[in-house]
Amino acid sequence: MFITPKVPLDSFRHHIFADKRNFMGVPNTLNVMTNFPFLIIGVLGFVLCIGGSFFNISLKGEIWGWTLFYAGIASLAFGSAFYHLKPDDNRIVWDTLPILIAYSSLFSSFLVERAGEIVGLSCLIVLLFISFFSVAYARVFNDLRLCMTFQLIPCLAIPVMTVLLPPKYSHSRFWLWATAAYTIARIEGLADNKIYNANRYIISGHSLEHLCSAAATLLLTIMLLYRSIRLNRLGDLKGHP
Repeated sequence: MFITPKVPLDSFRHHIFADKRNFMGVPNTLNVMTNFPFLIIGVLGFVLCIGGSFFNISLKGEIWGWTLFYAGIASLAFGSAFYHLKPDDNRIVWDTLPILIAYSSLFSSFLVERAGEIVGLSCLIVLLFISFFSVAYARVFNDLRLCMTFQLIPCLAIPVMTVLLPPKYSHSRFWLWATAAYTIARIEGLADNKIYNANRYIISGHSLEHLCSAAATLLLTIMLLYRSIRLNRLGDLKGHP
């Protein structure tokens, strides 16, 4: 991280987006409204996840991780919308922190499934601490590098571990699909202006980034709905309710 140039939090470039249109009195309308899918998926996922009876969740550690993940996604809807109404250094914290919390809990859920509850829950505590520390570091030292590096960890680790570690459940490929959707979302965000110009100012790359990120979350929700315990991993669940 520290071999790369400093990424200042107060750089005006972070707060300039291609689509600045105002519809019905809402500033940056599409960048605000495209957060709505996060709210729907986050709230529904949170409600269905509590207790683990609706989703196919077999371990208590997964319930903690997935519930916190959906809470983070629902919070992101409000935080990101609040930020995009008036992008600045103070509001970006409310956009960044829910993202880091969602990443932490998602990666923890993945580790509970692949490496066990103790590993997953231990990592959840550590990752949540790093999430808050990253945001505090960005504010105090005016440097976003730690936040940006932390966001890369699940994106790189989950695909590799999906291939290397045996799954406890079926439909494991959804992890890869969700990662691919999120990777596309990040590319769309980086190409904000180019995409906006290419489609004749219909929708910007950043708005598409929101929608594609929500699609990644939806893919994970579908995975939870349809997956089942693999027969060769049933023995791992003995002793768990």
